[in-house]
Amino acid sequence: MSLYHRGQRGFTLVEMAIVLVIIGIILAAVLKGGELIGNAKIKRFYNEQREIFAALYTYYDKYGYFPGDDPAASGRWPGVTVTNGNGNGLIAVGAASTAPNFACSGTGTEQCDLWQELRAADILTGSGFTNPTHPYGGAIAVSYYTMPAIAGGTALTAHWIHFQNVPYDVCQAIDRLYDDGNAGKGAIRGTADYMAATNGVYQLSFKF
Repeated sequence: MSLYHRGQRGFTLVEMAIVLVIIGIILAAVLKGGELIGNAKIKRFYNEQREIFAALYTYYDKYGYFPGDDPAASGRWPGVTVTNGNGNGLIAVGAASTAPNFACSGTGTEQCDLWQELRAADILTGSGFTNPTHPYGGAIAVSYYTMPAIAGGTALTAHWIHFQNVPYDVCQAIDRLYDDGNAGKGAIRGTADYMAATNGVYQLSFKF
């Protein structure tokens, strides 16, 4: 017995066109939604840097020293273990350039005591010495450090807020939006030239 019925017909060209238009609208909405989510994540990442910056200077305004560098920190909060800093104005080992430590676990260095002190002072949420993390999953560190000469720039020793394992395209977007678009110049820098990258993750550092 034939399953074909004389009255059956396929889609007309107009109906197919309408379906394709609807599919196109749905795809455009999905792509636009993904773009909006990506842009919001970049904005949240940048705002986290500003929040750390504000926390550092809130502590400085309150106690007269940067956290970690505070020479009276060990006596400020009963029951909280920290090591006094040397009070020289630098979050570092002495006056030397100090590479960022993204895996703090205890007292003894200014850049790790920094997190405990910010939390003990109720300026930063959380507890202990553990580094906070950013929206792309890497850790955050703060130190007085010499960023290397790369991408036609010159080395610069200063205080930096360092972000670990930032996707290359996010580094590029942040540098273009908020600085000069060069990984070796300005107030936003890297330890490698993320502006020339097409893949991978990089360290992104903000001068303060």
